[in-house]
Amino acid sequence: MSLPAEFLSEEQLSCSICLDIFTNPVSTPCGHSFCLTCITSYWEGQSKICLCPLCKENFRKRPELHINHTLKEITEQFKRMAETSVSPRNALGDSLAAPFSPLKLAGQSRPPEYSEQLMKEIKSRFQRSTSSELLSSQQPSAASDDAPPPGMARCYSVSGTNEGGSGGQQCPKHRQCLELFCKTDQSCICTVCAETEHQGHSVGPAKREMNIKKSQLRIMEVELQGLITVREKKIEEIQASLIEIQTIADQEIAGTVSTFGELMSAVERSQAELLEVVEMGRRAAELRSQAFIRDLEMEIANLRKRSGNLSQLVQSQDHFTFFKTYPANSSLPAMKNWADVALTPDPTAGAVLKNVTQVVRQIQESMKKLPETCLHTENSLESKLWRLQEYAMDVTLDRDSAHPRLIISEDGKQVRCSDRYQNVPDTSERFDRVVCVLGRPGFNSGRHYWVVQVGEKTDWDLGVASHFINRKGKIAANPANGFWFLSLRDKHEYIFRAEQSTTISLQQKPQTIGVFVDYEKGQVSFYNADTRSLIFTFTGTFASVLYPFFSPCTNKSSKNEAPLIICPAGSAERSWLTEK
Repeated sequence: MSLPAEFLSEEQLSCSICLDIFTNPVSTPCGHSFCLTCITSYWEGQSKICLCPLCKENFRKRPELHINHTLKEITEQFKRMAETSVSPRNALGDSLAAPFSPLKLAGQSRPPEYSEQLMKEIKSRFQRSTSSELLSSQQPSAASDDAPPPGMARCYSVSGTNEGGSGGQQCPKHRQCLELFCKTDQSCICTVCAETEHQGHSVGPAKREMNIKKSQLRIMEVELQGLITVREKKIEEIQASLIEIQTIADQEIAGTVSTFGELMSAVERSQAELLEVVEMGRRAAELRSQAFIRDLEMEIANLRKRSGNLSQLVQSQDHFTFFKTYPANSSLPAMKNWADVALTPDPTAGAVLKNVTQVVRQIQESMKKLPETCLHTENSLESKLWRLQEYAMDVTLDRDSAHPRLIISEDGKQVRCSDRYQNVPDTSERFDRVVCVLGRPGFNSGRHYWVVQVGEKTDWDLGVASHFINRKGKIAANPANGFWFLSLRDKHEYIFRAEQSTTISLQQKPQTIGVFVDYEKGQVSFYNADTRSLIFTFTGTFASVLYPFFSPCTNKSSKNEAPLIICPAGSAERSWLTEK
């Protein structure tokens, strides 16, 4: 079967990274094709992510690339036809008379024959109109105006005359054009250098290597924009926290003034001292917020400056200058990790009115109770942080999702890990490798809170999981895969599981853990339910039904055999209020 000439063109068979004809072409899962060496070098220059250079699709793990033999056969045939199409002597005259066609083989009266399968593959991939090529080829050629000055040799590369690739730079030793790049020494070299002192090194066309590095810089530019966005959001979060702290401080000031208005003039000095404590707390919060914002804005300015440098570098066409400045811009600048930075209230907040109450009881026995407004102000901060009883959810364990080694109590409130597998059906909902279980009910809106007794266990996992998580095989425990949970390992190591896990230091080991989820805000918080102290808060986004997540972990030779126990809804809060 003959192949019409308009089915193939050099543009259709070119790699978008090196801009040359495919060499060992491979295809990514998104359907785009590149040279095997080009796409491998492109991904090696990135940190962890693998993106398609054309459509920017993100692959969670590096795809396994296999050579597309059909496309390789087409490109190799194209190269052979191009090499034998016209002789160098008649190339100029033929190009003026008709558009170049690699199918116009010298000494052949008709196009070559192809198999029917190869013909279908070519038609499906490369059929296109060549009207634009015919039009451009029929334009009269202008006289060359770019002849080099007398005494200056014109630089040529594998693709033709070098019209500005290296800015006219020549090898100072061999007076040859610096058209190659040595990956081993990271420097631009000429062809003579490649055959002598750089023999045996990894050498390739400089333009191709520059295009690969440019693609990597574009990805880094996107990462920098993401870092800027995260820090701008952190500024908004700190400013919102400052407004909230100022509101609480204003409420405490108003309550304190109202209380001291009913006391004798003897307590005026105490009033001034206590107000100063509140004011100092607010001033300290303002100073901390200003310091945080100043540091964030400084990092944003540095990131934007670096992003601007990258943009200029990506637009550069001079690969000599490009590789000279590339090392200084090829890595991300050192920055502070802002994930755990938050503007928190002064730990002494709320204690002011307690001191006021003690003073009032000492001075005037009749004022055993403060006015209702003062009592409300005294507990305002604690009410905001611990008014969780109204969000308490009655959680039970889902037996259908439990790993075969887990034993669940009859009431569905306790779970422990045994040494043997239970005889349970292997359903799609059941975890088969990690000893964990989900809770019921699920939710996709609102606020929810539950408390789990962990006791003296050495290892456990608690949190929430998405409906779409992978339940078979090894679990990649991070928010990107639908898991948000806190872990204890080896008695004292508390970790929030993420792509970059966060280690949490606690002075007191909690016996009960409270889990609070605000679906609309995308927040999951963990509390020491005994001391009412916040352990950790993660803020992200939720897009599906969430379920409580539990893992008692393995027994650790009977050192971790105690069960996880779900406390009755609201019981922890009632016991705490009784103590108060």
